[in-house]
Amino acid sequence: MKYAITFAIVALATIVYALPKPDDEKYTTKYDNVDVDSILSNERLLKNYIDCIEGKGKCTAEGEELKQHMKDAIQNCCDKCSEKQKEGVKKVFKHFEEKKPEVLNKLKAEHDPNGEFEKVCREKVKDIDI
Repeated sequence: MKYAITFAIVALATIVYALPKPDDEKYTTKYDNVDVDSILSNERLLKNYIDCIEGKGKCTAEGEELKQHMKDAIQNCCDKCSEKQKEGVKKVFKHFEEKKPEVLNKLKAEHDPNGEFEKVCREKVKDIDI
């Protein structure tokens, strides 16, 4: 009986220790199959996502998830992102740099006005091929 109680306590402690802590949590991969390229190539869809993020329009479930985690993802350089999400972020950033600099500047002004996160993040994701 004594061994069973000891085993139960050790097992419970192991489970609790292994549970993800808030800092270790990753963003959901539920929407990792969203085709980022098709959104970026469709002006109407892209505008809907931008309006969602800016709080000027309705959000899809994917847009709401993005909006909810955007500031955190910028500030932690997408540390909680899956590899697929990191690739998507790099694609979107590159697209905005080349084709929608006004949108990128607006997002930077709101989420990274001093450019501190951008500098660190650019260095961190430079070796992700798209």
